[in-house]
Amino acid sequence: MDISVVVPLYDEVESLPELTSWIARVMDEHKFSYEVILVDDGSKDGSWDMICRLHQGNPHLRGVKFRRNYGKSAALNVGFEAAQGNVVITMDADLQDSPDEIPELYRRIVEEKYDLISGWKAKRYDPLSKTIPTKLFNSATRSMSGIHNLHDFNCGLKAYRKAVVKNIEVYGEMHRYIPVLAKWAGFTKIGEQVVEHRARKYGKTKFGLSRFINGFLDLLSIFFVGKFGKRPMHFFGTMGVLSFFTGLVMALWIIFEKLYHIARNEHYRDTTDNPLFYIALVAIILGSQLFLTGFVAELVSRNSSDRNNYQIEETV
Repeated sequence: MDISVVVPLYDEVESLPELTSWIARVMDEHKFSYEVILVDDGSKDGSWDMICRLHQGNPHLRGVKFRRNYGKSAALNVGFEAAQGNVVITMDADLQDSPDEIPELYRRIVEEKYDLISGWKAKRYDPLSKTIPTKLFNSATRSMSGIHNLHDFNCGLKAYRKAVVKNIEVYGEMHRYIPVLAKWAGFTKIGEQVVEHRARKYGKTKFGLSRFINGFLDLLSIFFVGKFGKRPMHFFGTMGVLSFFTGLVMALWIIFEKLYHIARNEHYRDTTDNPLFYIALVAIILGSQLFLTGFVAELVSRNSSDRNNYQIEETV
């Protein structure tokens, strides 16, 4: 099979007939073998009934329904597990992503051998309250991930080589950082394509301002797990040792200073009157706690079932 189109959705009953017919028209024009996987993330507006009706008239269409709303990341992860195509395309169900982009995305994955192509909506139809925070997050993600050639990490329209979606796990709200997940999994040929951004035709957006807070926390999580997931002691141990020895040096300085004044019969202040004493005490305690945290995390990591789970490209 050439292409799997994975569409996560939540309360998009009005757009589904137009979206699926548009996808079918593009696929038929280019003679692709394909499947469309619609993942209903607990919709309450009749989206699942519409999916069932569309499935009856379209053998290429498959549907998955969640019992409740789990979020876009969960929907994508289930869609990736079900996908069978050599190239997997993801797009949103609100008709803001154009299926006309699919042939070029497919061509670049197949002919240019990219692992992942991420869409970039250079011209957007979103309010400033959404576009400005998005630009800030994209800038922070580029700096932390080292993927400097992407302008929009969170664009719903993406294309993947099949091996990518079968070797990454999307959870929480990590759908915003799938290119980062792919890079940490060893898929480094990541490209970008300018795509059309269409104004929303039906309904209203399902995302609020809380997604920016969650997005920042998820970025920190993915950065830490990707870099130190298999060696947590390198992070906690290093920070703990630095903190402990900083406090120790401060404490030794306080002791040396007091003994120096005693030896010269000079006035000296009590150790507990010295603010540096409390800073040194906090640094020593914090360093000890960080080191023990790293030690426990290392024990947990070494006993996990996937401690030796590595990405293997091929063998001969």
